[in-house]
Amino acid sequence: MMETKHKKTSVTVLTAMMMCIIMVAIFVLRIPIPFTQGYVNLSDGIIFIAIGLLDKKHSVAAASLGSMMGDILGGFPVWAPWTFFIKGIMALITVMVIEAFAHKQLTGKAKTAVRVLAMICGGLFMVFGYFVAEGVMYGSWVVAALGVPWNIGQFSVGIILALVILSALNKVGIGRN
Repeated sequence: MMETKHKKTSVTVLTAMMMCIIMVAIFVLRIPIPFTQGYVNLSDGIIFIAIGLLDKKHSVAAASLGSMMGDILGGFPVWAPWTFFIKGIMALITVMVIEAFAHKQLTGKAKTAVRVLAMICGGLFMVFGYFVAEGVMYGSWVVAALGVPWNIGQFSVGIILALVILSALNKVGIGRN
């Protein structure tokens, strides 16, 4: 009984910590996207790390809430509802692709390839989601298209960041293998 309660507490604390780290990652490095009101940041990498540390429900919650809080506290509250859904679905897609291969008992490079594929799928959804959001918000699909390469760059850097950090964490026995 005590072990179950301790595990629930640990997962709750780790989820809250990942939400906060995602939020902080939005503030640490914020590069404005020319011609739009958007910006790129390091949050995708932290979302991918959260997926490597938490189960589906908790990683989606951390992605949605941490990213939304980053928009609200970072001065972009109009984006918060869009971000909540886009980042949550991005995390969900990433987890679902990983889970689709879970029964195969992959190791080494094959497991890393699945993680990369999953992060690319989630990242591409994020690019599409923000393209639609920007098109609606700005009333211009041309302006929305200007953000696409920047968003691709954001999740690409996020993949590299996540792979490096998750690899280090896995070597010391932290994270879901």
